[in-house]
Amino acid sequence: MKTKHLSYYLFMVLMALNVSFVLTACGSDDDEDEGGGNTPTPTITLLSQSIQEGAEVVASATTVLTLGYNTTVQPVTNGDITLNGTKIQAKSNSTTKMRVDIPLDLEAGKSYILRVGKGAIVSTANNTISAPEFTLNFTTKATGNKNIATAPVNANATEAAKRLYSYFKDQYGQKVISSVMADVNWNNKNAEKIHTLTGKYPAMNCYDFIHIYVPNQGSNGWIDYTDITPVKQWSEAGGIVQLMWHFNVPLSEATQVLTNGSGVDCNPSKTSFRAKNVFTEGTWENKWFYQEMDKVVDVILKLQAQGIAATWRPFHEGAGNANYKQQANWAKAWFWWGYDGADTYKQLWITMYDYFQKKGVNNLIWIWTTQNYNGDSSKYNQDTDWYPGDQYVDMVARDLYGCNAATNAQEFSEIQSTYPNKMVVLGECGKGDNGEQGKISDCWASGALWGHFMVWYQGGQGSTNTMCSDVWWSDAMSSELVITRDEVAY
Repeated sequence: MKTKHLSYYLFMVLMALNVSFVLTACGSDDDEDEGGGNTPTPTITLLSQSIQEGAEVVASATTVLTLGYNTTVQPVTNGDITLNGTKIQAKSNSTTKMRVDIPLDLEAGKSYILRVGKGAIVSTANNTISAPEFTLNFTTKATGNKNIATAPVNANATEAAKRLYSYFKDQYGQKVISSVMADVNWNNKNAEKIHTLTGKYPAMNCYDFIHIYVPNQGSNGWIDYTDITPVKQWSEAGGIVQLMWHFNVPLSEATQVLTNGSGVDCNPSKTSFRAKNVFTEGTWENKWFYQEMDKVVDVILKLQAQGIAATWRPFHEGAGNANYKQQANWAKAWFWWGYDGADTYKQLWITMYDYFQKKGVNNLIWIWTTQNYNGDSSKYNQDTDWYPGDQYVDMVARDLYGCNAATNAQEFSEIQSTYPNKMVVLGECGKGDNGEQGKISDCWASGALWGHFMVWYQGGQGSTNTMCSDVWWSDAMSSELVITRDEVAY
């Protein structure tokens, strides 16, 4: 019995060992199918990138490349990441994104090669596992600066005007200069509101001569344009001065212009004042035109004597709806200065330009405002016939309200193509019928490289009561692309 039991137990042990051997052998076969018996080596795969191969980007808006991987990764200290051969930095976050910081000084109109070498990005779980090498070719959009004149059109420009013009040109295509419209035209109230909201002042403040027609300036609490204190204070604080003019005229020859501001308008449907009569000596239009210009000249000469240069945007939006392709009773200019057509409009501009020169006004940068199809080339003709000429214009502006980033980019591109040797700026902007104006950061990234922007006043938008919301202003004033007053240097 003992012998039988011993044999039985030996048999059972051998059977168990045999089963174990078979199972182990089967296990080895499976492991070989998956890598020869070792734990499989994980790989890092690039799944996404924020800049695509061959893309054309805006130089100053391109500061980061984001790479998305299939696992969490981290950069290696002093890893082989270069931009046109120069080493740059990479950062990772806690997810599968890798951020490669691109220097802010990319040049416009240039080709770039960004290279991430093998071993520069590794797995956070195992730093011996490297992301694959990565090479990206991209270009930056040209700004057209090379075609832009190096000095103002006025050959007698003051040194202050020359410096200001050079500053605009140096920044053009690199950054956008901020501005806001003064509240009722001769103060810095709105700029203060923006400072309260964002902690920064706009680089520029725009003043309008809209009420200079009032007799006895400063009487009855009215604005006294001859007191340049607000403008001087702004300039001395480092701000750039902008000037424009809603040129009001009497409703008729017999209308008495009162000190309370009544009796005038600039809407051609409300006044019998006609621009074509300005050039005929002895007419009431001729007398008013030169009388009011003299008032403005006197104020500008005071600024000039203080060494203050300014941008000057008269006769804005001249074409209005006049370039509508179909006949319609509303297809007219919005202001009296455009009502008599393109030729008369241009004559007005040139007459003012020459008169200012004659009076010794040499501290202005002249800005003309285009309608650019009024935003719809299928319904409007271009307003190039209204352009006074290169010898009378330093910059070309466009006024846009409620336009998104794509529309801003289209307008900028079309205007820059039409006037390739002029800086292109956003003369006015704010909320419109289509809603909020596109954020400057979005507009810039889309290719709308406006030289500057100016937000209109009294829009009831947030704490600033301008035509742009608090969110819009906060985005703009915090952007590295936007120049604020503390950054102005010329």
